[in-house]
Amino acid sequence: MCGICGFNWRDESLVRAMASEMSHRGPDQEGVYCSDGISLAHRRLSIIDLSELGRQPMSNEDGSVQLSFNGEIYNFKELRPELERRGHVFRSQTDSEVIIHGYEEYGRDIVNKLRGMFAFAIWDSRTQTLFAARDRIGIKPLYYHHNGRRFLFASEIKAILQCREVPRRLNAQALYDYMGFEFVPAPDTMFTGIHKLPAGHLLELRDGKLKIEQYWDLPLGGNTLSYDDAVERQRELLDEAVQSHLMSDVPLGVFLSGGLDSSALVAMMRRHISGRLQTFTIGYKDRSFSELEYAQQVADYFGTDHHVLMIDGLNADYVEKALWHLDEPMTDLSTVPLMLVCEQARKHVTVCLSGEGGDESYAGYDRFKAAAMDRRYRMLPAAIRHHLVSPMVGALPDQPQKKGAINMLKRFVEGSDLPLEGNHLRWQYFSNSKQDGALFSNQLRDSIVADPFRLVRDYAARCAHADRINQQVYLDMRYMMTDSVLMKVDKMSMAHSLEIRVPLLDHVLVEFIASLPGDWKLKGTRTKHVFRSALKGMLPDTIVERGKQGYSLPVKQLLRDELKDYMVELLNESPIIQTAMQPATVNRLIDEHVAMKHNHNHVLWAMMNVAIWQRRFDVSC
Repeated sequence: MCGICGFNWRDESLVRAMASEMSHRGPDQEGVYCSDGISLAHRRLSIIDLSELGRQPMSNEDGSVQLSFNGEIYNFKELRPELERRGHVFRSQTDSEVIIHGYEEYGRDIVNKLRGMFAFAIWDSRTQTLFAARDRIGIKPLYYHHNGRRFLFASEIKAILQCREVPRRLNAQALYDYMGFEFVPAPDTMFTGIHKLPAGHLLELRDGKLKIEQYWDLPLGGNTLSYDDAVERQRELLDEAVQSHLMSDVPLGVFLSGGLDSSALVAMMRRHISGRLQTFTIGYKDRSFSELEYAQQVADYFGTDHHVLMIDGLNADYVEKALWHLDEPMTDLSTVPLMLVCEQARKHVTVCLSGEGGDESYAGYDRFKAAAMDRRYRMLPAAIRHHLVSPMVGALPDQPQKKGAINMLKRFVEGSDLPLEGNHLRWQYFSNSKQDGALFSNQLRDSIVADPFRLVRDYAARCAHADRINQQVYLDMRYMMTDSVLMKVDKMSMAHSLEIRVPLLDHVLVEFIASLPGDWKLKGTRTKHVFRSALKGMLPDTIVERGKQGYSLPVKQLLRDELKDYMVELLNESPIIQTAMQPATVNRLIDEHVAMKHNHNHVLWAMMNVAIWQRRFDVSC
């Protein structure tokens, strides 16, 4: 895993400064290439071929093609022999060199031959073209700025900001989207003029002109296998994916939450690792937020060397550090815990496998169940739902535990009241028109399109599939996952120079799962149905039949206790909150939350992250 950056003019001092800003992504080596019309830099975290021969930027035999690459290509050993037969000469044992010679041989089509996670940039001096691409799923990030004349790219926004010509200005539309979904959807970022290259896209810059194209999308349907055959094929592909993700010349471990996905990885890893297998998990004193007993059960079952990190509270410094590494606000409540467990894991290993992607592929989140239940709930007349049930449920006091019947009922009704066009993502949207009207200032409302589900509609239009559940899977994987879950995983791991690999997002496995009927994934309200079938006999039944929990931080209680004063001071002194929000509403939300009248932790935590972000990055409103 590494950090890459560059731009379309020659300036060694600037490109070195950009690379230095990402030194945490690659503490082992720094490399720079500068020539007329191009500057490239690379920070290396050595994983495969630890020798100097793996240094980047890396070139072909005559130096006409230069590569800066972040990621892992798991099928590089299969691709290399064919390239050697075609006359290409390799000087290292790295996967990076396969991309270079693959580009020489196949041109842009090299992206379709790669199996792995990647973001890379290639400078072709023969055509004076900068070619860049991001992996199909969006596991690795790539940001860019283009003002029509100058073009910069990097693995992290903070590197691009080293160029003084790039403005540090708030993107008001991104702020609006973020306040509801708690992340900034691609291609926007929270910075005006800085963009994300979307997952499964490539770009070309030639003669100052930028062209961006999509090269992959998630195919749905087409399965011809019986249910039993599909279960067996899943096992084969999962085993293949996990085995390929074990390639490493450095120590390797796995995150084990005790949930189905991480437990499946441990089971598959144990097939291929007979010796020491290190697992890492997080625990809390509040048992409703903790999965320790299940993680320990799996660790004991497979005989792993198990490490537990107990998190008793939340230091404000952790929040500030997380925001610095995220580059832009993203308020997943597991962000800080993930950062802390990555720090712990890095003391023992350099690579960790993690179970991200299973909930998206297999319809594992509660929002999939909520959408299914909502179809029956809507049999009630709208007048009863909106004028009787909603006010009555909304008046119920928030409960301190993570879920519980009352909390889940309140969240279900809140999501159901949102427009149907939000599909199942309504239950991942934490605002509504009434709250927006009271919260946002006139200045902000005048500069945005106040249409929360406009991007969801756009993605839904790309997925003309009749299977309702598979449509929802598509929205989760193509709209939600990349810029929320995967961005969090990349930034929190690289903050501690730890590489995280996600075998459940191997694109061959993902495409197979996408081909299966939706009701094999969500059967009634049983999530991950076909996946659970595949894991029968491989894991204890208590793990196979477990529901989704996750390891999010108990933020709602922290904002009522140890972080209360920090929250009040932060939100009342922040220029961006005072400008973009209505202070009276902000303080009302604080008072209601602290008094446990309502759970406003999502909107309060979102604003706190914005306030910290503005201060850390010196952003103008």
